[in-house]
This record gives sequence, structure tokens and C-alpha cells, in this order.
Amino acid sequence: MDIPHRLLGWLARRSLRLLHALGGVLGWAGYLLSASYRQRLKANAALAGIGPAERRAAVADAGRLVMELPRLWLRPRHLPIADPVHWDGAEIVEDLLAQGRGLVLLTPHLGSFEVAAQAYAERFGARQPVTVLYRPARQPWLRELEETARARPALATAPASLAGVRQMMRALRRGETVGLLPDQVPPVGMGVWAPFFGRPAYTMTLAARLVQQTGAAVGVMWCERLPRGGGYVVHAMPLPEPLPEHGGDEAAAAAINRCMEAVIRLKPTQYLWGYHRYKSPRGAATGAGAA
Repeated sequence: MDIPHRLLGWLARRSLRLLHALGGVLGWAGYLLSASYRQRLKANAALAGIGPAERRAAVADAGRLVMELPRLWLRPRHLPIADPVHWDGAEIVEDLLAQGRGLVLLTPHLGSFEVAAQAYAERFGARQPVTVLYRPARQPWLRELEETARARPALATAPASLAGVRQMMRALRRGETVGLLPDQVPPVGMGVWAPFFGRPAYTMTLAARLVQQTGAAVGVMWCERLPRGGGYVVHAMPLPEPLPEHGGDEAAAAAINRCMEAVIRLKPTQYLWGYHRYKSPRGAATGAGAA
């Protein structure tokens, strides 16, 4: 247990440029050493029409996501993100907050979603704090680290469970912001099958229900990783299409998936194509055409 903590502490003191260089190597090592991961990444990228050059870039960028985490997680809680963070669309967030309602921010597994949450808290959290949904790690030492590292001023975390859902509902009813990754596979009973890049994927119903049941505003936010350790750009935008008023959970989930597809296509080289997006949670009825 001491070895992981010492290694993470050492990495946290390295420059972002070095971490991203090491991350590129790590991404390729994982790709070459794991046949199942390699096959899944190639298959998922092919569904979206991603070519070989973009796929190779995504392989390296997945490693950069991992290697930048110690620098993000282990800095003192009172200090801001150490690297430059630029904003594209901050006025969109301002307009959403000006509505005086709760706000649901949707972020796919694109770029540095850890930075996106922290950057929002640093810029807007004093005005409207944010609670983000996360799935706790299985390893006890990593789970403890995540819970400690992700808790920042104006930034709370909620586990992907019924208790976490209630926590997010309460935050929205207080007029606060919540953030979640709608392309994360939900637990059984908390999703429906909906197309994602043309293949049925078990998709959370929570995102749409949070909006529908609380009257919250909704937007999209994602964080682009700049080359050579140059920092980040946080992009904010309206939802590419409105959520349907009719059609139930299936129609809403399909609409959110289309929205996430459109956002991912803005920077496909930074999407986690190796994520097990099309897995079927244990006990879930298999959707038509799902495997």
C-alpha cells in the first residue's frame, strides 16, 4: 500500500508535460499488452467511423488521462489547478446559471473530465456548488484516495447508487449544479437500451430524470487536453438537441446518446474508445443486437 502512495506522490510533483509524455507510453503499453482492450478499442472506434490515425492518437491519450491524475488529485485542497485552464463558452454557463434553477452538466468520457469538474468549481462554485456522480474504485486504497482527492471547495461527490441519486436530487432542488457522465454504464435497473454510434448500449436514465423531475437547466461541458503539457480548454455548450417531452426513458436516453455522439466527434482523439461501453450489467435484459 505504501508503494502506490509513494509513486503517486512522486508523479504529482512532476510537470504536466512529462506526465503526458509518460502517459503516451503507458497508453500504448496497455494497448499492446491487453488483447481484449485492444480489440474493444478498435471495435468501438470503428462503430463511429474513426480512422487509424485518430485511433492511434486516442490510444496515447488514454494513458495521458491516467498519468495526469496524481497531479490533479494530490495537490493541497485549497490550491487551484496548477496548469493553465482556458474557457470556451463560459458565457453559456453564465446564462444557464442566470436562470436561477438547478443545473445538470453532461460530460462524456472525453478529454480530462476530472479537470472539467474542478475547473467549474473554481470558476463558478462560490456562486453555485457542484456535485458530481462517480463510481467508486474496487480497490480500498484507491477508493479512499478518490474520495479524499475529489472533495474540493464547492465540489462534492455522489456515488453511483440510490443514495447518490437522492444526493443529486437534493442538490438540484437547492438550486445547485450536478455533473455526470451519461455514457457511463449504469447499474442494472437504472438504465435502458438505446443506440450509441449505431449499437445498442445500456444507457442511464438518470440524466433525463434529473432534468424532468427537478426542472433543472441542462448543458454540456467537456475539457480538452492541450498538446505538450500546455494545459486545458474547458468547453461549455448548450445541449445539441432538446430532450423529448414524450416517448419515455427510451426516447430520452436515445436523445442524450445522440448529443454525446455529436460532442465526441468534436475531438474523437481524446475519447476513451477502450471504455467497456457496450457491456450488459449483470441481471439486465439484453437489448436487441447487444452483445
